[in-house]
Amino acid sequence: MTRRRSPFGIACAVLAACATSGSGTRTAGAAFAVDPSWPKPLPNNWILGQVSGIAVDGNDHIWLIQRPGSLTEDEKGAALDPPVSKCCRPAPPVMEFDADGNLLQAWGGPGRGYDWPSNEHGIYVDAKGRVWVSGNGDNDGQIVRFTRDGKLVSQIGKSGPQTGSSDVTRLGKPAGMEVDPETNEVFVADGYQNRRIIVFDADTGAYKRHWGAYGKPPSDEEKVTMRRATPPSGPPAQQFGNPVHCVRLARDGLVYVCDRLNDRVQVFRRDGTFVKEFIVEPHTAANGSVWDLALSRDPGQQFLYLADGRNNQVLTLVRETGEVVGTLGGPGRSAGAFHWVHDLAIDSKGNLYAGEVDTGKRAQRFLHR
Repeated sequence: MTRRRSPFGIACAVLAACATSGSGTRTAGAAFAVDPSWPKPLPNNWILGQVSGIAVDGNDHIWLIQRPGSLTEDEKGAALDPPVSKCCRPAPPVMEFDADGNLLQAWGGPGRGYDWPSNEHGIYVDAKGRVWVSGNGDNDGQIVRFTRDGKLVSQIGKSGPQTGSSDVTRLGKPAGMEVDPETNEVFVADGYQNRRIIVFDADTGAYKRHWGAYGKPPSDEEKVTMRRATPPSGPPAQQFGNPVHCVRLARDGLVYVCDRLNDRVQVFRRDGTFVKEFIVEPHTAANGSVWDLALSRDPGQQFLYLADGRNNQVLTLVRETGEVVGTLGGPGRSAGAFHWVHDLAIDSKGNLYAGEVDTGKRAQRFLHR
């Protein structure tokens, strides 16, 4: 078995030098330092594509979902027929690592009895150890649940032509999902096509409820797909932009939603009642500032960590007020810097994990200290 140096495991020679490009920061909530040795080199001459989703399970194992189809011919030269170079071969879409960065298993892709997403996007591991995946491909309208070793458990929704935000039988390019262990409901950020949060029974897939921005019914009219640089005058957008990019559940029952293109986090109760919103980097144009969230692991979950992919940074926000109290990272390719930081996860020790898409194509760990 051939092993190679992982392209996302390159370390800065001196940590202090990395700090100027965002390798670590001290905030009111935590201090982080990039771990350039995580993860370990991959086996089988494998290489990662875009790391579109990242999650931590109850064993502090880190799960990635990545996009083999995003690799260029140059990157997957060994897999071409005939091969054009020694490196590399696409890794499977779903990958499980232990806390030390060792790859434990990898699986995923089309199979019998389910619709594998045509463009992988989100991953979540619930309290029962079930692995949920989503996709935002042209016909993706489903989330699929597997056992830890990749055996099908169930599917909600289906692949096919897109419909709209009033259809409760399928999804619309769903970005991600999270299961509430108290209610056994799965909350879905839906998504790149639809403009809503939708909730199902996690076991039966039965539809429960859905809502749009401010808890109002979602509308598919006048979709926002790109932002101009200047914040719009007048009242804020009354609908989510596309995509509705994340949904995260706090222990106190609050639901946090990434309205990426509108540069805001909206906060709800479990039933969809609107509570408040935070505007983040409102001058951000194009694809917006609010890409993903992770909640701190202290008892009160005092802080939100926010992936701002357009500005290539992770912000620390006070959860109660939305005040920004720290910044991690910055644009770049070195360890600790980011190119399109897309997704976040946090382990029981408070270590932060980040995945990058576009041409970033890596995962990084930031140690809590």
